[in-house]
Amino acid sequence: MPRCAILIAHGSPSDPDPQEQAMQALAEKVQTLLPGWQIRGATLAAPGRFDAALNGLDHPLIYPFFMAQGYFTNRVLAPKTTALGLTQLPPLGVETGLADVAESRLRATLTDRGWQAQDTALLMAAHGSAVSRTSADSTHAMERELARRLPFRTTRAGFIEEPPFVHDQARDLGQAICLSYFALEAGHVLDDLPNALTAAGFNGAVLPPMIHWPETPGLIANSLTKQGTETVTVSCPSDQNRSNRRRK
Repeated sequence: MPRCAILIAHGSPSDPDPQEQAMQALAEKVQTLLPGWQIRGATLAAPGRFDAALNGLDHPLIYPFFMAQGYFTNRVLAPKTTALGLTQLPPLGVETGLADVAESRLRATLTDRGWQAQDTALLMAAHGSAVSRTSADSTHAMERELARRLPFRTTRAGFIEEPPFVHDQARDLGQAICLSYFALEAGHVLDDLPNALTAAGFNGAVLPPMIHWPETPGLIANSLTKQGTETVTVSCPSDQNRSNRRRK
């Protein structure tokens, strides 16, 4: 019998539809890696979409597409999943394989540019938070891990919503790579980050957010598979079964 999961992100309250579509596209990519599963995507910012994604699924796993175990996962999403009796998994940002993927992306960028790590600075650009330390802590933890793996000339972390800010940390870096430590390509990545980098005079390489990394669906699929084997789950009705019920 099939298993099921919902990939849930924060989204963009001012313009929710593009991020809804992005999460549904991500769910389709994960679905192709998990035959026999039903995977859906939704955002918290689009009213009613999370409830709609739940429709017809029996106890789906909830996968938070967030970069930290912070305010939204603990204070916004967790009460919803707890009230529904659902299993909420750790978010993308704490995946054990994420550092491996980030290292691979950085090595590829260095190779493509013909750069050496020891001549290059790494800038971690992230969301940050005025209400929770976990966003910054997660970013700094990844910064330290990548600095351990690759001999960058220097590493810095800068944030959009708390100091040290991106526009300060991106100054005077010279040859550099900016790792956009964001889950989605929403307002912060489309507007705030480019504006901050421009203000700082940053002219290095800028990596896309996690939703565009080709390895991301595999990370999620592996996590769901592991959880599925460790948890006794209630089987989810297949699309065919739901169609049959509607015809009765």
